[in-house]
Amino acid sequence: MYVATLVRADGLAAEDIAAASDALAQVGCVPGPVQWIEPGVAADLSFTGDDLPIVRSVLEVALPKVDVIAQVAADRRRMLIIADMDSTMITVECIDELADYAGIKAQVAEVTEAAMRGELDFEAALDVRVALLRGLDSGVIARCLVERVHLMPGAQALVRTMRHNGAAAVLVSGGFTAFADPVAEQIGFERAVANRLLIFEGQLTGTVAKPIVDSATKREQLLAETARIGCGLSAVLAVGDGANDIPMIEAAGLGVAYHAKPKTAAAANAAIRYGDLSVLLYAQGYARRDWVV
Repeated sequence: MYVATLVRADGLAAEDIAAASDALAQVGCVPGPVQWIEPGVAADLSFTGDDLPIVRSVLEVALPKVDVIAQVAADRRRMLIIADMDSTMITVECIDELADYAGIKAQVAEVTEAAMRGELDFEAALDVRVALLRGLDSGVIARCLVERVHLMPGAQALVRTMRHNGAAAVLVSGGFTAFADPVAEQIGFERAVANRLLIFEGQLTGTVAKPIVDSATKREQLLAETARIGCGLSAVLAVGDGANDIPMIEAAGLGVAYHAKPKTAAAANAAIRYGDLSVLLYAQGYARRDWVV
């Protein structure tokens, strides 16, 4: 048995559920009962069928403004979350914000965007951007953390609720430890894996410690953590927005593209296109009363 979780923060209506049922029937699925998780916001529609990619496609077309997570019902409660940081667990790209203090945000952001779309080699793009920050006062990092870095709505509830229910949680970022470590602690992750900006005499040197955390590292961390806690890949939730998140998204039982670039969305099992990270709580069957914040 499968379940499609439908989430619409501005009001999920009976018409949305009816449209989902019709769309499922049109591709040979048999819609089953509907159960509200959060009245007017999130509902589960059970169904039988055997092609989840097609189900996702038809439901996304049939339900504009509704986020859809279709999955095996028995697997919905995940025991591990591996998450990206920039533009996923926080609302900004930290390297772009550091560049803003140096007066070169537009130049750096253009490279960031191309790298996240998968148009540039990630390590080369990182080296180019970090080199542009050479000579920046390292005190700007703490200032940026306070002034610019804001948690993504739903981030704390998602991670803390999963951990309260026995899951492990690791933040794996192609960004920097100076941001990832405090962000991970604030949200509730067990640990963070990220790149280390090198500093000498109070200034950024324009380099990062090698080897870097890249797409391969993200997948390796997912596999290592899965082995550590002894769960199967079907019990893993991975979420990110950029091309460097694709290997971990593809490895996870539920790989989710969060307001992601097209290449990343195409590689994922599901995409959050409209809502915030609380969609992933509803997808696991957690009503708001069950959230830990």
